[in-house]
Amino acid sequence: MNQKKILKNFCNFEISNQSKFEFMSKILYIIGLSTLMVSCAAQNTPAKSSASTAQPPKQAVTQNPNPVPAGSQQTGLVTFQGVEFYKQNIGDISKNDNTISHGSIVTASPQGFRVVKRYFPAVGQNFRQKYLILHYTALDEDRSLRVLTEQSVSAHYLVNNLGDNEIYQLVDENKRAYHAGISAWRKDINLNDTSIGIEIVNTGYVNDSIGKKVFAPFDAKQMQKVAALVKDIADRYQIPPTNILAHSDVAPTRKQDPGPLFPWKKLYDEYQIGMWYNDADKQRYLAQLNPELFMTERNSSTFIYTVQRALKEFGYDINPTGAWTKENTKVVEAFQYHFRPENYDGIIDAETWAILQALIQKYPQK
Repeated sequence: MNQKKILKNFCNFEISNQSKFEFMSKILYIIGLSTLMVSCAAQNTPAKSSASTAQPPKQAVTQNPNPVPAGSQQTGLVTFQGVEFYKQNIGDISKNDNTISHGSIVTASPQGFRVVKRYFPAVGQNFRQKYLILHYTALDEDRSLRVLTEQSVSAHYLVNNLGDNEIYQLVDENKRAYHAGISAWRKDINLNDTSIGIEIVNTGYVNDSIGKKVFAPFDAKQMQKVAALVKDIADRYQIPPTNILAHSDVAPTRKQDPGPLFPWKKLYDEYQIGMWYNDADKQRYLAQLNPELFMTERNSSTFIYTVQRALKEFGYDINPTGAWTKENTKVVEAFQYHFRPENYDGIIDAETWAILQALIQKYPQK
């Protein structure tokens, strides 16, 4: 059927104008398709259909919305599900001056304006997270969770003693948790502002018949969790050994946790976590002491003042007075919890004094 005959038949149909238009569109489509097929058949190489020549859709490439202009900082930003992260870390651990952010970035959204990061990051910055403070809860598992999640006290992490592989995170590391209270170490105070708190499920201590504190042991699997967690946090924020502390170190007149059964030496030996003295230095300081003279002089105001000054020099918040009070005796006790756990009576004996001097030599304040 030729095109003239098709049009003549179309014009003789007794149908509405709209139907005629629809029918004419179909006829023109058929004519056009026929013409295309004839044209393709005339070619030496058969043409492929548009469906077969179409390339698979390319993976969408996320462009950096803030290109780095010449002379600006290399951003190194990563975006995941709308959240920006920056994970470079070039801090100088010797100065505890951690110059580059780590982790997710919180950014302002001023109405009508756009915040860009083409000059991010500035070098003049450091982490909020300068300290890592370890606690025990003095409660069982269920009560520990209730207190730390439903009351005004909190910590960033809670390590259970269930023998599993779980560690509970309770507070964002970038947020301030309420775990240290009134606290101080070396030149810093109010350590909630600058620390990450780790609570460990442990029932704490009871007083025996003569009033001595008897502490509960820690579970071995639980200590593996603590070690792995502390190692991860300390490495990411470049927290120096001098800033990995017990709650009793930073609040010695108020707190005893995590107590003398916490395995500080094991963490130091096996995981390179925290502080510990060199035994050779301790032995050298011991050898310099005259046992009889030490027993005579240790209660003199001069010697007491010297010990108190040494505790302050090492990092403890103590007011040297030259006399033993209830408060500064607790500082000695806290020191012994951490570094002389075999004897934590709050009395300076020769070994406690030698250990303190060895620690000052190894970890001087800068």
